[in-house]
Amino acid sequence: MKLRRYEDLWSAYWQPVFPELVDCTWPGRVPFFAATSGTSTGATKFIPVTRAMIGSNRKAGIDVLVHHLRARPLSRVFGGRNLLLGGSTELVERAQGVASGDISGIAAANFPAWARPFTFPPPEIARLSDWAEKMARLAERAPGADIRNIAGTPSWVLLFFDELARRHPGQGSRLVDFFPALELVVHGGVNFAPYRRRFAEWLDGSHAELREAYAASEGFIAVADRGPGDGLRVVLDHGVFHEFVPVGEIDAATPVRHSIGEIETGVDYAPALTTCAGVWACLVGDIVRFVSRDPPRLVVTGRLAYTLSAFGEHLTGEEIEAAVANAAAAIGAGMRDFAVGALYPKKPGDIGGHLFVVEFERPVEVGERRSFAQAIDRDLTRRNLDYGDHRAGGFGLMPPRVSVLPPGGFAEWMRRRGRLGGQNKVPRIIADPELFADLRAFAATRELP
Repeated sequence: MKLRRYEDLWSAYWQPVFPELVDCTWPGRVPFFAATSGTSTGATKFIPVTRAMIGSNRKAGIDVLVHHLRARPLSRVFGGRNLLLGGSTELVERAQGVASGDISGIAAANFPAWARPFTFPPPEIARLSDWAEKMARLAERAPGADIRNIAGTPSWVLLFFDELARRHPGQGSRLVDFFPALELVVHGGVNFAPYRRRFAEWLDGSHAELREAYAASEGFIAVADRGPGDGLRVVLDHGVFHEFVPVGEIDAATPVRHSIGEIETGVDYAPALTTCAGVWACLVGDIVRFVSRDPPRLVVTGRLAYTLSAFGEHLTGEEIEAAVANAAAAIGAGMRDFAVGALYPKKPGDIGGHLFVVEFERPVEVGERRSFAQAIDRDLTRRNLDYGDHRAGGFGLMPPRVSVLPPGGFAEWMRRRGRLGGQNKVPRIIADPELFADLRAFAATRELP
């Protein structure tokens, strides 16, 4: 079976008959497509979702709760409701009996009857596609709903927390003030390091635990079964076959492909999934590294296309995210989100560089911004020899520049692009010049002085 990327499956099999995939790469009709945007280009992809795949994701989701119950035998997580901060359950009809939407919205629209009494929000809120209105309605009603579990992408979960504080100014600024029985916060989709400090502040005084899940639109991959830093345990019994390709082999004519029993610790792999939705040996685009073999636990270290090398500096997503998180900590400022892209020379004699567009938790003065940029520069120079060579003497790469957005800036930019909420994520490294130009133009109208 040939190793493929999404684009290969789309062009060869799915696009010619989309949206009616009948006995195409999986028996029967595909009833749903998960609409997901690429993290670097923003182009919409349509991933097949079959009834079997819905069952697969549901089983893996139950595993998340099983690991929580194992850690908390006296748990009362089922005594209240589960708040899923996902996309709209109002799906787009593509053909008779075929619809597309956010993967979390598809899941919510297909909750089994036994689970509905444990879920929140109610259907009239779950159907909303306007993320700002959805946050407002959730923040108004959630404190009275006895929430025991909250799940979502960290950036959108924090937006919800901020909306809670804004709409209930006298109630407090900690989750325990709104959800005293909260037991579990499930997060995933992006590197959690830049958000850890803010979540710790919100969870102060709460007995709730954090648990990370690694779920791609193609299929559920792994979940934390132990504490932070111990890696995520690969889920192996829910209709998804895992293969792992050493990153150095990706562009080979016949890349080596390892099954789960052949993996080694300390090696960077690209996961490829074969699923019960007709996805065959498809690279999901991530880079992972195993921290244990028995049971297999991994950490996500970056994206295959998640690199910044406009000038030969070869920076990885892992290096950039670590440098930015450390720089924010160095100036004592929490960070809501960031994106970085290349600034190309405009005239002969100019040199290129990188612009970091950042949204901090608090106002950051000019001197702090300068220190922030310098800390990023030092960290990347230490981590990456190519970057250090380009920065040596200031002849190959200019120092990093920083543009600061006000609170809510990235949410507004994502809303303007129709990408706010659900599984959509702020692209951290933007390789597409048009997309980065759009962010720069937006930032120029809102940048803090």
